[in-house]
Amino acid sequence: MSSKSLKVSAINNGTVIDHISPRKAYGVVKILRLEKYPETVTIACNVTGGKSEKKDIVKIENRVLSSEEVSSIALISPEATVNIIKNYDVIEKRKISLPEMVENIIPCTNPLCITNHENVGTKFRLEGKKPLLLRCEYCERTMDEKDVEKVLG
Repeated sequence: MSSKSLKVSAINNGTVIDHISPRKAYGVVKILRLEKYPETVTIACNVTGGKSEKKDIVKIENRVLSSEEVSSIALISPEATVNIIKNYDVIEKRKISLPEMVENIIPCTNPLCITNHENVGTKFRLEGKKPLLLRCEYCERTMDEKDVEKVLG
C-alpha cells in the first residue's frame, strides 16, 4: 500500500519554481529579491523528485513573476520550471531561457567598473550558455557560473 503526501503544502495563488538545481534555491530567492517579500515564500531543499533526483522548490504566494524575473532564474538554474497557480491549479507553465542581455540583476565583479561607482545599472551580454559566460558592457569583464554564484552569496 503506497500513500502520497505533500512535503510542502500547495498554494492557492502565486508562482511555483520547480526543478531548481539542488542547493540553488537560496540563489533564486536572492536574485528575485524575495527576502523582504511580505507574503509567504516557501523554500524546499533537496526534495526527491519523481525520478528520484534531488531538486529544490520555491513557492511564492500571491505573486506572478515577470518575464524578466523568469529569465533571471536561468542564471542560477537553467533547467528550472515556473508554474503559475490560480485556485490551486496550474494555469500556465513557463520555460526558462537566458536572455541575450542581463540587466540590473547581478553586480559586476570588477571593482573598477563604473557600475560599482556611479548610478549606472549593470548590463551583461550573454556570450555562452553552457558553460555560462557573461560579458560586462562597460568594462568588458567576463563572469562565469562560479562568479555569478559568488555575487549572489
